[in-house]
Amino acid sequence: MKKFLLILVFATTTISLWNCEKDDICEEGTPTTPRMIIEFYDNSNPTVLKSVTDLKVQAQGEPNGIVFDETETGDAKYRFTGKKLELPLKTTADLVKYTLTLNDGNANPNAINSDIIDITYTRDDIYVSRACGYKTVFQLNDPNGMVLTTDANNWIKEISVLTNSITTENEVHVKIFF
Repeated sequence: MKKFLLILVFATTTISLWNCEKDDICEEGTPTTPRMIIEFYDNSNPTVLKSVTDLKVQAQGEPNGIVFDETETGDAKYRFTGKKLELPLKTTADLVKYTLTLNDGNANPNAINSDIIDITYTRDDIYVSRACGYKTVFQLNDPNGMVLTTDANNWIKEISVLTNSITTENEVHVKIFF
C-alpha cells in the first residue's frame, strides 16, 4: 500500500509539472519594432545640434499631423525632444512619406514651410518570444533610402543617413541639416 501511495504521489507531481507553463507576459524593456531616430543640426555649423520649434509631422494618408513645440513630446508613436525626432516606419509597406512642416515661430502664415521626405526600405520580421511576438527591423534602400522633395523654399538643406540598418532606437540613424 505504501508503494502504491508513493507511486501515486510521484505520478501526480510529474503530471502537474508537465502542465505548468511560463507566464505569457512580454516584459517591459523587451526590444520592439524600432523607430527611425533623426537629429537636427545647424546647416552653417554642421557639428552643432539645433533645436526645432513649431514642427508638424504628418505621414501621407494620415488626416492629422502631430504638432510639436517646446511643451509637447508627442504620443506613443512619435517622440520629439526639440533636437531629436523618433519616427515610426510602416511595418506593412516598403515606403512611407512624411511631410515635415516648420513654422519659424511667427504668426506669419508665409513663414510656414513644408518639406516632403520619401523613405524607402525593406522589412524583416524577427521572432522575439511567444509572449512578445514579432518585431520588424528595417534596412534603408541603397544608396540613401531617403529622398527629399526639393524646391526653392526647402527649410531642410541636407539629409545625411548615418546607418541604413534600423534595428534599435539606441543610435541616431539620420541627421537633418537646416
